[in-house]
Amino acid sequence: MDIRTKAVSPTGRLHLRDSNDELMFNAEGKEVAVTLFGPGSKQYAKAQARQQNALMDKLKRKGKMEQTDEQKRAENAEFFADITESFENLEYDELTGRALATAVYSDVTIGFIADQVTAYVSDWSNFTKVSTTI
Repeated sequence: MDIRTKAVSPTGRLHLRDSNDELMFNAEGKEVAVTLFGPGSKQYAKAQARQQNALMDKLKRKGKMEQTDEQKRAENAEFFADITESFENLEYDELTGRALATAVYSDVTIGFIADQVTAYVSDWSNFTKVSTTI
């Protein structure tokens, strides 16, 4: 068997849920979703390397790793922004692109979104390619 037939898709789409665990839809009934780069993508590997390099830099400079909640949230927001391809039907002020992603992931009042992204990208099966054979 050619093991590459088991390769995962570089992206996956997550239909977001609200804090009550209900699927979210906009006013027109369209899904509120995020498309994420998964653990099998170059974008994810690059974001992970950037995160690990930042950690190493801190250790070299300070010799310790104490962080405030705000610092940790900001670092996580940057990582999540790096692995976010796009949002669908989600608005935050007038922001778009990376600025939108960073704002969403930084906002503690909607932290349930970052929690969902964490769980989603931690599961390789969310990036399984759909079979084209029947």
